[in-house]
Amino acid sequence: MPSMIAAAYSEGVNIYCPIDGRFSFFNSPYFAHRNFTGIDIYPGSNSKFEGDAPSPVSGKVMFIKEVNYFENRGFEHSKVDYLIILRSIENKDRLIKILHVKPSVNIGDRVMVGERIGTLIRSGFFDFWTDPHIHVEVRKPSDPIRARGGYRIRRVIRISEGCREMLSLDWIRGVVIEVKHEYSLISPDGDFKHGIPVSLGDGVGLIDGGIPHYGFFGVHADFTPKLGERVKLLGKTIGSIRSISDGMHLADSSNVTFRLNGKPVRLSLYLFPSKPIIKVIPQKPGDISLERFEEVKLSVGE
Repeated sequence: MPSMIAAAYSEGVNIYCPIDGRFSFFNSPYFAHRNFTGIDIYPGSNSKFEGDAPSPVSGKVMFIKEVNYFENRGFEHSKVDYLIILRSIENKDRLIKILHVKPSVNIGDRVMVGERIGTLIRSGFFDFWTDPHIHVEVRKPSDPIRARGGYRIRRVIRISEGCREMLSLDWIRGVVIEVKHEYSLISPDGDFKHGIPVSLGDGVGLIDGGIPHYGFFGVHADFTPKLGERVKLLGKTIGSIRSISDGMHLADSSNVTFRLNGKPVRLSLYLFPSKPIIKVIPQKPGDISLERFEEVKLSVGE
């Protein structure tokens, strides 16, 4: 069973992530991720589609259903997704909605944090670059299924002011640690903690989202910014705050270009229990030619 760490909470329900995994509140185009009510838990760095899905919560299985039917998305994927509803052990008045896991549990089973709940699927909800993950929402018993209606979720990890020294960088250097047809992973040089830092007014936050392809992203900060406050990465404006919640805020993405060794890329950024990695996405699969252990430079702008 993997070692788990608390990543978020809502309504007395704690949501956990494998300590070698990552998680995101905003790196998705769907409703819950634009309204502070969903979190995606990505298991450890070695997790694969059809691999084990550790439960991010403790609860009793109340309901299981196949949902949606997906036509061809341009890549191999499951034709259906799965909905698992659990009643929280921590707060019996709340249900937990889980997606993107083919269940190995049955109705009536009691599942604890970290125990296997099923297998990770490549859902038709995903895009070609999406990694296996577990979508989690906290719900009312009277309304457990809809896309809308979840409770707001709050993060647990604190934002370190030690990230501030990274704000003066003009670019991020790093080493390629994984190369796939769909994307590459970069381990950034420097003392990054939990995520990639951005300037938010006079403060520092961590960025969370798919940029610029989703048109919005999240900023995690231990202070409340002003609406319209500019968000800067590597000294360049990449967006502005449009919505404020408790410690995490939604920003509209500006017309920004990211370059890896001079070639345009898209970024997929998350929060991490430990040191972060940067996911770079080509404009189309196979459009970036990189080699493992290659040194690279990420910049913002022309």
